[in-house]
Amino acid sequence: MIHFVSGVDTDAGKSIATGWLARTWLDAGRRVATLKLAQTGNVGSSEDIARHRAMMGVGPLPEDAEGLTAPYIFPHPCSPDLAARLAGAEIDPARLTACAEILDARYQDVLVEGAGGLMVPLREDLLTVDFAVAQGWPFIFVLHGALGSVNHALLSFEALARRGAKVETLVYNAWPGRKDPLINDDTRRLLRAEAAKTFPGATWLEMPILEGV
Repeated sequence: MIHFVSGVDTDAGKSIATGWLARTWLDAGRRVATLKLAQTGNVGSSEDIARHRAMMGVGPLPEDAEGLTAPYIFPHPCSPDLAARLAGAEIDPARLTACAEILDARYQDVLVEGAGGLMVPLREDLLTVDFAVAQGWPFIFVLHGALGSVNHALLSFEALARRGAKVETLVYNAWPGRKDPLINDDTRRLLRAEAAKTFPGATWLEMPILEGV
């Protein structure tokens, strides 16, 4: 099954959440692979895929060498659309879908990590959220408690609900808000209540603070 990992912003902790979930599922006996839709700020290989593998406790997967788990890698650290244009390229949504489907045929679970926040453009005419919704992929949405995240999260909830997105899991990442427990704890309380109203069937997960990843 394919699951799409997105978040409230660039620093929500999507890569860490993806690696943490992949390791958790591996430990439960499931066969898991991860895919990064578009990696920016890298040359030749994806740092996010490398982080996933390290957290999973596995070496490179065969599909990493096949280019299936990071089909687009661009050097400039910006949105996938701009990074592709700067590299004289264009992201082909059909290629992204094909990579995910090949992995889905080989593994029990595939975690597809987006780039940046929910509404980041993959192309000038295609937002990440719209691409994932069109695939019918259920969302795993990463939240956090740093100052300003409530606004970002609630706007994201509206965008997901308006598009009829399937939100299966909300992951609360305490790391960004750890320096102000008062804000962090109140944000957790508020967002959990709003999530229960907006996505009543979704699972709420608390991601532990993970050092050194």
